[in-house]
Amino acid sequence: MTNVQFQGPAGRLEGKYAKSENPDAPLAMILQPHPKYGGTMNNKVVYNLFKQFQQRDFTVLRFNFRGVGMSEGEYDGGPGELADAAAALDWLQNNNKQSNECWIAGFSFGSWIAMQLLMRRPEVEGFISVAPPVNLFDFNFLTPCPGSGIIINGSEDKIVPASHVKKLANKLKAQKRVAVEHTVIEGANHFFDSYLNELNEAVQEYLTSRKAGMTVNFLSDMGIE
Repeated sequence: MTNVQFQGPAGRLEGKYAKSENPDAPLAMILQPHPKYGGTMNNKVVYNLFKQFQQRDFTVLRFNFRGVGMSEGEYDGGPGELADAAAALDWLQNNNKQSNECWIAGFSFGSWIAMQLLMRRPEVEGFISVAPPVNLFDFNFLTPCPGSGIIINGSEDKIVPASHVKKLANKLKAQKRVAVEHTVIEGANHFFDSYLNELNEAVQEYLTSRKAGMTVNFLSDMGIE
């Protein structure tokens, strides 16, 4: 893993980057929680998501939004952070031109930004949305959701009630041409304190199932049963 800096819309952005030895490895970008409430790219949930992708031989990037850590600029309430994420994805893709698969993941505020980026970037084919703050931010832009993924939240989340996340998940699961899964980790709060292992297991299981599904689809397309 290396420290990187790249140009964003409001100045330089700092990140952590783990490049696979495989030049056509899939890409993944992880987005941090709310900058105004202590969120950084080193948040433990963000770090764990980063490691889960890295262990599956993805080339992975996490970075600080504008105004966080060494990233230049100031918090912009969403639009600027979305522009930062788009610039970060551009940087990731430009440095890995042989890759043809791209994922995005986010925790809390980061999941709100991630899902907006998903709507704008058709090349993103998978998402992991952890504790999406559906009671605090508008997710109605997901009409329809353009890609398949998983939503994960804790049953004891006091910041984003589980019932709100379930409503969003059910809405997305009802849409055609995408497959959205929903996992509730019993006992976990918003920050997954003491439940990071369970979060990791949920992510592992989903990534494994998606990989298996893509292999089956490839063989089917090749006419191999």
